[in-house]
Amino acid sequence: MTAPTRRQERLDDLLDLARARRGSYLRDLEELVSVDSGSYDAAGVNRVADWIQRRLERLGFAVERVRFPPTPDGHRTGDALVGRRRGRLPESAGGRRILLAGHMDTVFENGTAAARPFRIDGSTAYGPGVSDDKGGLLAGLTALEILGELGIDAYDELVLLATPDEEIGSPASRPLIEETAGGVHFGLGLECARENGDLVIARKGVADFRLTVTGRAAHAGIEPERGANAALAAAHLTVALQALNGHWDDVTVNVGVVRAGTRANIVCPQADLRIEVRAATRADIQRVDRAIREAADQPGVPGVTVEVEQLDLCLPMEDTSASRRMFDHARNAARAAGIELGAAATGGVGDANLVAGTGVPVLDGLGPVGGADHTPQEWLDVTSVPQRIALLADLIASLGKGDTT
Repeated sequence: MTAPTRRQERLDDLLDLARARRGSYLRDLEELVSVDSGSYDAAGVNRVADWIQRRLERLGFAVERVRFPPTPDGHRTGDALVGRRRGRLPESAGGRRILLAGHMDTVFENGTAAARPFRIDGSTAYGPGVSDDKGGLLAGLTALEILGELGIDAYDELVLLATPDEEIGSPASRPLIEETAGGVHFGLGLECARENGDLVIARKGVADFRLTVTGRAAHAGIEPERGANAALAAAHLTVALQALNGHWDDVTVNVGVVRAGTRANIVCPQADLRIEVRAATRADIQRVDRAIREAADQPGVPGVTVEVEQLDLCLPMEDTSASRRMFDHARNAARAAGIELGAAATGGVGDANLVAGTGVPVLDGLGPVGGADHTPQEWLDVTSVPQRIALLADLIASLGKGDTT
């Protein structure tokens, strides 16, 4: 029997099992969506974590539950889960370690689940977090379940990481994500597919900067010539930095905050700017960093100095040859199932960026098809659930034995 024939038979078996679980998937999704789990609701996130932990343990995963100290602003997140299951194919024999990553938190406030409960209208499910990311997390768990039922364990290790704070930038879980990605061969993001069904091949990175502009105060009416106006320099800098837009493809620069001065009769002695840079490659972020510092060296007002501080950096999830091979493998399986997949790049940042930032090739958007995230109209295409679960399971099975051809 040829390899393509064996793979087609495996995919058919996975599809049959995924279709058989469609009803239980929707019941489980209703249960998860009915739990408020906003990023700032540690208790709610932990109720979701309890549910996922029980499910992982039933699947034979050893689960580590990680509790985080409060963030610098005093906020305590929910816990994270790291589930691990060893396979029968060690790395020395070609087996691979695969990380599945999803998040348990939503952007919604307490009470949203009761005010806007889970419902299905025709082929569409609605509810807070139904797409982002409870539908995706549940798809990952279900894919692991049907792989286990078929006895598919030709991999070195499967790791499922569920985080509590993705929607606020993963301030607590970032070190855990990066540590868990260490030594992993492939990363699979469980965010849902784009509205048109595309997978996500790339996500922009984000760098945040603060510019502190220091001038010299003086009486604005009597001796303004003795001052050095930091507000004026901040205005020059704002124009110069916004003008960087369009210099490089897929790069945006936004001066989002400008603060200056205390009184109208004082030459402004100090100003602060907050800048966000988004770019598709690490090299472009570095280019913009240099451009910001060059602009800061020439503030345009004598006597003014500018200090540049990079506050945060989340590297891009880049479109690489390795991630393209993963996508091509997923697309071939999708075609066998009658689905045509596309590869999308997005400006949104997620935990997949942090995994990719460690050097691991990542493919994201592997959950069911959904959309309108972060809004009351958030939806999930119920008809896409079995196919997407089967495709995810097939990709795990293929990658686990190092097959990306």
